[in-house]
Amino acid sequence: MNRKWVLGLASATSVMVALDATVVTTALSRIRLDLGTSIEELEWTVNAYSLSFAVLLMTGAVLGDRFGRRLVFTSGLALFTGASAACALAPGVGWLIAARAVQGAGAALVMPLAMALLSAAYPPQDRPKALGLFAGLTGLAVVAGPVVGGAVTQGLAWQWIFWLNVPIGLAVIPLVRRRIPESRGGGGGVDAGGLVLATGAALGLVWGLVRSHAAGWGSAEVAGTLVAGAVCAVAFVVWQRVAERPMVPLGLFRHRGFAAGNAAGVFLYASLYGALFFAAQYFQTGRGDSPLAAGLHLLAWTASVTVVAPLAGRLMSRVGARSLAALGLVLQAAGMGALALIATPSVPYWEMIVPMLVAGAGVSMAMPATQTAVLNAVAPEQIGKASGVFNTGRQLGGVFGVAVLALVFSEAGSYAGPADFTGGFAPAIAVGGALSLAGAVAALAIPGRRSRTAGRHPVTASDPSPVADHGPAVAA
Repeated sequence: MNRKWVLGLASATSVMVALDATVVTTALSRIRLDLGTSIEELEWTVNAYSLSFAVLLMTGAVLGDRFGRRLVFTSGLALFTGASAACALAPGVGWLIAARAVQGAGAALVMPLAMALLSAAYPPQDRPKALGLFAGLTGLAVVAGPVVGGAVTQGLAWQWIFWLNVPIGLAVIPLVRRRIPESRGGGGGVDAGGLVLATGAALGLVWGLVRSHAAGWGSAEVAGTLVAGAVCAVAFVVWQRVAERPMVPLGLFRHRGFAAGNAAGVFLYASLYGALFFAAQYFQTGRGDSPLAAGLHLLAWTASVTVVAPLAGRLMSRVGARSLAALGLVLQAAGMGALALIATPSVPYWEMIVPMLVAGAGVSMAMPATQTAVLNAVAPEQIGKASGVFNTGRQLGGVFGVAVLALVFSEAGSYAGPADFTGGFAPAIAVGGALSLAGAVAALAIPGRRSRTAGRHPVTASDPSPVADHGPAVAA
């Protein structure tokens, strides 16, 4: 077996999935105009992907361990490629939303197994270097996504951000079958009951939030879906206590670092995903920028992750995860608050650079810190489950963040014109800052640097471990 083939193919698929999530941000305005979508429908083009990704992420890893990682990986890649073509061919927004949900399901099979295949291919002494390169390439895709999306949307059409996946997928699938050996893990069973209840809880709560403005909080539709979602959430917790192989081991939440790190992470990504959902649209609809210019302007926010996150990882052992997580979330809140104060249709771009840099530096500090807090709180044999819970919470946090900020936007603004859009964008981004502050409060509960962990050596998210954060870091 040539390990370089495994590294190259796993990285190619990871880049494709990460890029696909981020390129959509700068295409949203064109999708809205071409398909005549409402704010609700635009939300679902993003949230359908994130929801299916979130609820199937841990199931994908279990299926790979049981039926074969290469088999499930190629199946997920085929599903993702086919769904990408369906997105590009979508004649209307309903088709696009459905295809995005299938894309998310494919991504949930691809992403955890890409890292599992890499971990199986490399011996322990070579694994950190391979996984570090894998994570670095994925991070570059995250940063480049808005620019690539803007360039493709402006130069060709928004459909091509999905067509680009098709030749890559068709080329990679046969190579994976030829070059990557099959491997399996422990072979645990799928928690089907937990999967159904988690899906029902997330869908019900998000549906109620999304529809609350149009249908009204007192409508049967909104009240019914919110109640159903809450019931499913309670039932999920009860089920996890009695399930033979629970999707989420509730005992992990007895560790303060695990519980606080996950809570801070949910608020972090709710704030970030919700804000970036509107930021790319603000540049185009509120300021009149082209899609490419919007992507380039967002680099002041997104590119800092490549500089600040590695530095934060190195500082982790000196100052601890709690300090970096809390400070990072406060900085993100400050940057968003400043944007809310200055955002107008005519504000010069240079005035927005410092707030975006501050917000980007903050999230780049908080991302590795919250994950480090989670991973350091558990024993070595629990790292896989802990990482799965964190990444699932991250995706669900992003879904709820988009829904909450869109609700605020709908109450105060609209797409009628630049001033109307900015009138909704400013309070929405301010609420994003408030969510980040809530995350900072949660981060203060993370144990200090000298606190005892659950009997394992400390790690940081800068360590290229097989459980590092592998999803889109700064995407809607």
